[in-house]
Amino acid sequence: MLRHELQPGRLVAGLSLTAAGAVFAGDAAGWWQTPWPVMIPIVAGGMVLGGVTSAVARGMRSRRGGESQ
Repeated sequence: MLRHELQPGRLVAGLSLTAAGAVFAGDAAGWWQTPWPVMIPIVAGGMVLGGVTSAVARGMRSRRGGESQ
């Protein structure tokens, strides 16, 4: 029994922010050099993909007749 509804948009956004954090941590630890503009597409792209994923998931739920909220 699930305790909460799966929200794939938040999952995608969270994974992209985790990836951005990993890139930043590797740069801070000295494992590699990452220019700061690289973080902008990772974070912004993750937010856009999360929004698209949320919209698609909501559309699929509404077509199936599932919960509307």
